[in-house]
Amino acid sequence: MTTTEAHKVSSESTILVQPLAGYTGAEISGVDLAQELSDRTVAEIRQALLTWKVVFFRDQSIGHAEQVAFARRFGKVTPAHPYEDKPPEGFPEIFPIDSRRYAEQYGRKRTSYDSSWHTDVTALINPPAFSLLRAHILPPYGGDTAWTNLVAAYENLPASVREFVDGLDAEHTFEQRAARGGSRAESVERKPLRTFHPVVRVHPETGERALYVSPGFTRALKNIRGLGPRLSSHILDALWEEATRTEYTVRFRWQPGSVAFWDNRATAHLAIPDAGHLGHDRVLYRVTIEGDVPKGVDGRASESVEGDPFYGS
Repeated sequence: MTTTEAHKVSSESTILVQPLAGYTGAEISGVDLAQELSDRTVAEIRQALLTWKVVFFRDQSIGHAEQVAFARRFGKVTPAHPYEDKPPEGFPEIFPIDSRRYAEQYGRKRTSYDSSWHTDVTALINPPAFSLLRAHILPPYGGDTAWTNLVAAYENLPASVREFVDGLDAEHTFEQRAARGGSRAESVERKPLRTFHPVVRVHPETGERALYVSPGFTRALKNIRGLGPRLSSHILDALWEEATRTEYTVRFRWQPGSVAFWDNRATAHLAIPDAGHLGHDRVLYRVTIEGDVPKGVDGRASESVEGDPFYGS
C-alpha cells in the first residue's frame, strides 16, 4: 500500500484507504456502515485495519443496532465492559463514554474514565481484539483521541533491547483509582482483575511482535515478574516512553458521524483531556470484540491471577 495517496484496496473494490500518518491510522471512504456489507468489503476493511492498526470512517449515520451489527462481522461482540452496569436499554454491548455520567460520579466533566495511554481492559486474561467507537455528542473543539502503533515501537528498538524484553511478563490490573467515587468501585473491589501478560505479544493474525505495555493498567503495581519494583518501574517507564513517541502516533479530530475502529493487539490510545474543563458535553459509544489469550515470542501464554475470561456472543 502506498502511504502518499488514497488508493483502492483492490482493482475491484470501491473502498478507498487514505493513510493519515507514517506508521498509524488511515481513513476509509466508500463504505456505508448502515448497510449490510459484502464479505469482500469486510475482508478489505480488516486488511486495512491490520495494516494501519486504526481506521476511521466519516459521515456515518448509524445507531446502536448498526454499530453492533457491523462489529459482529469481525468477531464475537462482548458485553459493554466487565464493570459496566448501566448500558443503554436493550443494548448490553454498548459502553457509553459520556461526560455527563462522569460529572455525576466525579463532580466534574472529564473526557474518559482513564485519560492516560492504555490498551482496552488488559487486566483481562483475554483483552478485546478490536474496539469500535462512534461519536454522538461532541464539543465544538477539543476532545481528540490519539493512537500509537505498538508494533512500530517494538520493531524500532535496538536488537539487544528487543531480545531482553521478549522474555519479560508484566502484571496488569484494573486499578481502583479508575473507579474511585463511582458506582463501579464496589464491583472492582468484589471482582478484581489481574493478569500477567508478556511484555511483547505476537499478533495472532499478522505474526508481528508488539510491545504490550499499558500505562493505564500497569501503573499501580509496576510489576515485572522476577524483578523488583524499582527496576520494574524504570523498565516500564522506558518502554512507555518509546511506545508513545510522536512519530508512531496519529491524532483524530472527531466530527459528527465519525467512527474509529482499532486493533487492541497492536495499539494503545489516549483520550486527550482537554475538553472537560470547557463545560461542553462529549458522548461516544464503544463496542468491543472478543480477544484471544496473548502469547509471547516463545509461545508462553498470559496467566490470570484474578478474574474470569471475557467472552462475547
